Amino acid sequence: MAARITKRSKQYVYFYGVGKKNTEGDASMKAILGGKGANLAEMASANLPVPPGFSISTEACAYYSDNKHTYPSGMMNQVKAQLKKLEQFMGKRLGDPRDPLLVSVRSGSAISMPGMMDTVLNLGLTDRSVLGFIDKTGNARAGWDCYRRFIDMFGTVVMGPTTGLSHHDFEVELVLIKKKYKAKEDTDLSATQLKEVVDVYKKVYQKRVKKPFPQDPMTQLDLSVRAVFGSWESDRAVKYRQINKITGLLGTAVNVCTM
Repeated sequence: MAARITKRSKQYVYFYGVGKKNTEGDASMKAILGGKGANLAEMASANLPVPPGFSISTEACAYYSDNKHTYPSGMMNQVKAQLKKLEQFMGKRLGDPRDPLLVSVRSGSAISMPGMMDTVLNLGLTDRSVLGFIDKTGNARAGWDCYRRFIDMFGTVVMGPTTGLSHHDFEVELVLIKKKYKAKEDTDLSATQLKEVVDVYKKVYQKRVKKPFPQDPMTQLDLSVRAVFGSWESDRAVKYRQINKITGLLGTAVNVCTM
């Protein structure tokens, strides 16, 4: 049975895009949707061509921070319902092996904090969905390049804080493969060689994380939302707010946006 948002549930997830009638929220809701989410909703309501998506509210972040990193009741059901709505509008499904929907997962507090919190791009790529991406675009090199970048970003941003996995761990392996094929730049690597990079990156990920790179896009999404919420409490974000005397905010929103 599809997840539904009931009238009695507190709303934590707000859809934006595909015109005003499908958009929830506006620029007046920065405290709840964050600056990015509120402005995306405002532009969508003005029928501007905003890539559709949904925002998870700052209230959900505040709950997550105050309750031992657990989600508020009903939040994930709302995420699933809004994701299904997004898939219906886009005519694509997250992780689909034939024509995958890819999304970005971005932070956005009511007051801009540039570079302080986390972002994940191209979420939804897996061993199967990358083949659908390649089939639809006709560009194998772009597909494998996007996938290796996603593994790097997900490993560094999402899993790095708890495992120590870093961009440097991936970069070391990339340099070795470039030397192997006498490639001066990343762009000199062929599609086949980038597929080799993907295979090596997955081994790097598993060695440090002690688990295979997640092939379930909902697991990818869940872990990425947690990472963005967690970045609100990171040392750099806390210090930034202290230095800039930013107080009184609930937390960061999470914006899940069509790539």
